[in-house]
Amino acid sequence: MQVHLHSDRNLDINAGLIERVEAELRVAVARFGDQITRVEIHVSDENAGKAGGLDKRCVVEARPAGQPPVAVTHHAASVYEACSGAVDRLVSMLDSKFGRSDDRKGGDSIRHLEVEEG
Repeated sequence: MQVHLHSDRNLDINAGLIERVEAELRVAVARFGDQITRVEIHVSDENAGKAGGLDKRCVVEARPAGQPPVAVTHHAASVYEACSGAVDRLVSMLDSKFGRSDDRKGGDSIRHLEVEEG
């Protein structure tokens, strides 16, 4: 899985933060294995340096193999909090998306069982 992190010109993103966010993302989506081919993380400062509020935004876009991309957004006071929240939302969305395709109505089919006549 490829991971790319992009930021706008209003943010100073250091290597430590990039490593921390990428590591958290890889751990969070590891159970989806090869179903995810690429993840792009876009962080921005919506107030362009002005103080206050939930002005840091993180958009995480995942590209499942053979399917259209999915994206989530999270706003927070810091870049790391925004990224962490977006990763949590992505995992929830992927659980829902892949859980539905793998689990048919929540259980195994009983059609293969033999009927006992008594």
